[in-house]
Amino acid sequence: MALLIYLSFIFFSTFLHNPTTAQRCPTSCPGSELELKFPFGRNPNGNQNGSCSYPGFGLSCSRATGEPILKLPESGEFSVRYIDYEAQQIWIDDPDSCLPKRMLGNFNLSGTPFGTEFWYTVTFFNCSTSDVTQNGLRPISCLSDSNYSVLVSATEGLPSTCQAIKAVTIPFVMDGIRLDWNEPNCRSCVERRGDCGFTDRNSLETGCFNLPSQGGGGLPRGAKYGIIIGAGIPGLLCLIGLVAFTGNRMRHRRHQQNLRNIEISTSVSPSVAIVMSGLDGQTIESYPKTKLGDSGRLPKPNNNTCPICLSEYQPKETLRTIPECNHYFHADCIDEWLKMNGSCPLCRNSPSGSAPITPSISSSGSSSSSSLLSP
Repeated sequence: MALLIYLSFIFFSTFLHNPTTAQRCPTSCPGSELELKFPFGRNPNGNQNGSCSYPGFGLSCSRATGEPILKLPESGEFSVRYIDYEAQQIWIDDPDSCLPKRMLGNFNLSGTPFGTEFWYTVTFFNCSTSDVTQNGLRPISCLSDSNYSVLVSATEGLPSTCQAIKAVTIPFVMDGIRLDWNEPNCRSCVERRGDCGFTDRNSLETGCFNLPSQGGGGLPRGAKYGIIIGAGIPGLLCLIGLVAFTGNRMRHRRHQQNLRNIEISTSVSPSVAIVMSGLDGQTIESYPKTKLGDSGRLPKPNNNTCPICLSEYQPKETLRTIPECNHYFHADCIDEWLKMNGSCPLCRNSPSGSAPITPSISSSGSSSSSSLLSP
């Protein structure tokens, strides 16, 4: 009798208890409404390998603004704007609102679990403000002043007085930098509205907890009590059978999860760079143009910075939009882009007239490089 009661206690503690992560961790920063969930977590001083996060996903809270901060070993601290847990993507930005300055200092993802799909090689130039104004160029406001202007370009045609500062390889920038991660893989758990977390912190094994009830699942309460208070050989045999059945179910589920992880890891990689063929001039010219008014601002929700040259739109400038996605760009910027790449720089939809080329794969996202107009 004593043996049966002991086994029953072990059974319910191990299999019937709904597991959750052992430690209660903060789910937000005081200055942000962004929800922090696994694999991210608030750790002391942003420790990447703290107890509240998967290694490399530790966050801290800014003392100045209270917003979440992600520290990259080779690039410093970045504010976290948004996290898509299902797509496994995070948007980061410069806390001082000057991403070009951070890019000039060499943005590097080495030593992190993150990657990004597109990288570009660009050159920063230092020009006199008068030459920039006279030639209608677009300076980077946070790096320029009344005496000199800093701009970024991948093309020739700059005034002879402009001096190259540095050529750097940067990721695609639009309202911050979008980074992706593959491990840990919690996509399936998030899709099923469960809580992803550690099942074994020592081996970094993860599982899915607190899944919504599907109805009709689990043992009735009376059956659970019957197992606990049952006595004799029949009760013990029933208990053993339930343990064996549950164990087989768990092994089967783990096997299916491993197969799913293998499929995803072999089909999705942040280091794959998709290259598209360019469009002909007639097709590009068929896309509509828009001339800005005196305010120099587009109606919401459009951003008022050209994502290709990183400069703000000015009054009376001519913009072009791609009909398939309705995104705006400087007409000369997007024209050069579409001549070499048959896809929208933002959503990567392929306009009519373009055709994909075999993707190229780089060994490391941080070492990949390409032209500004060629992802």
